[in-house]
Amino acid sequence: MAAAWSCPLDFKPPKVTVVIDKATRTRALVESSGFFVLNVPCKAVAALTLAVGSHSAVDMPDKLERLGVQLFSPAAGDPPCVRGCVGWLVCKVIPEPHNQATYDLFIGEVTAAYADPRVFSGGRWHFEGQPDDLRTLHYVAGGQFYLTGPALQIQDTGLKP
Repeated sequence: MAAAWSCPLDFKPPKVTVVIDKATRTRALVESSGFFVLNVPCKAVAALTLAVGSHSAVDMPDKLERLGVQLFSPAAGDPPCVRGCVGWLVCKVIPEPHNQATYDLFIGEVTAAYADPRVFSGGRWHFEGQPDDLRTLHYVAGGQFYLTGPALQIQDTGLKP
C-alpha cells in the first residue's frame, strides 16, 4: 500500500507510526507477519506510488504484478521492499491492540534501515547535485505531491540557556 500517514516517534530505539486501515489487504499482512516496511518514494516512482495507493489489493489481488511493482529484500529475512525508492525502514510491530483497533495506528520499531547512498550518507539526506528524480516524494491529497526542495543551512548561534 502507499501510506500517506506515517511519522517518526522515537530515537532509541528508533520507532515510527503508520495508519493502516482495517479494510486493506496490507493490514491483514502486517497483523499476520508482525512486520512492515516504510518505503521512501522519490519523484522517479511518483506515478507508481499514486497507482498503488489508488487501487486496493482487496479488489485487485494481483495489483503489484499488474502495476509492475518490483520487490526485493535487502538482507536475508527482511520483508520485501519496493525497488526504485530511495529509503527503506524495516519495522517490527509493537503490539498496541487498543490503538490498532480504535485508530488504525501501528507502532513499529525500526529493525533495519537502508538508503540509496547517492542521496543519504553520514546520517543525513543530501539531494544537492543529484537528479531531481531522486528527491523524496510527499503526498498532500488528490494526486498532488511535493518534492523535497533545496537545502537550507542554518548556523548554530552558540547561545546557551
